[in-house]
Amino acid sequence: MKDLNDALSQREADATEAFLQSLPELKDGESFRFACHPQVPCFNACCSDLTLMLTPYDALRLRRALKISSSDFLTHFAVRLTIPDSGFPMPRLKMREERHKRCPFVSAEGCKVYADRPGACRTYPLGRASRLDEAGHVVEQFFVVREPHCRGFEEDADWDASSWLADQELAVYNAANDRYMRLMALARGKGARLAAKQEQMVWLALYQPDAFQDFIAKMDLFRLVEIDEARKALVLADEEAALSFGLDWLELAFFGIEEGLRRRRPQGPQGA
Repeated sequence: MKDLNDALSQREADATEAFLQSLPELKDGESFRFACHPQVPCFNACCSDLTLMLTPYDALRLRRALKISSSDFLTHFAVRLTIPDSGFPMPRLKMREERHKRCPFVSAEGCKVYADRPGACRTYPLGRASRLDEAGHVVEQFFVVREPHCRGFEEDADWDASSWLADQELAVYNAANDRYMRLMALARGKGARLAAKQEQMVWLALYQPDAFQDFIAKMDLFRLVEIDEARKALVLADEEAALSFGLDWLELAFFGIEEGLRRRRPQGPQGA
């Protein structure tokens, strides 16, 4: 089953990359017209038969909105896949098992989790491609996704990329998602693919922050790093803080990077 999931992930990644590269790039200063609301004739048409990959922050927001555990969310609403070239996990949202394969959260009135919808839904009708440059900075490209059925482009609201991202409150999503992209880029840069135990640690630390909080307390992970009492308390009380800690922990554990966390050094004899 793992080999099949890897093949599916590779095919989906290749298809996404090819699709984005086939679209017109929205350059700095260029604008587009778009709006989506119940009066647009195609309202909800884009919420069916989707290949919607969920980042750790997407999953956190969705399952918190649903008021269920991460384990229940991943079991009932996601299919676990693995990114082939890095071995990192990334689930795909399960569509309804019906002819139209609608999103499980769409209704006649619109999205039932709109305030916590995934980053890809917020970005649409733009596509966002990102990569790290040689200095480790995120480089963004935006593409206009003009699907034949979409009537939202007939509306008179004008946007450029920055105003659209601000309106859709994407800053926090992109910041968290780019951290995950950085982890995968680091693995690819070293030509390393995660071992099974490492992949499971990523799954726990990033996709199950509620369970990760319990794991941190049980295993006393804080003893291994330099961390102040205020951050300790926040990590154990707030899942977004736990996700940020998880990203820092994985950078330290997998790659020895100490930008977000420093490994605790043994102290020498007193007076040494």
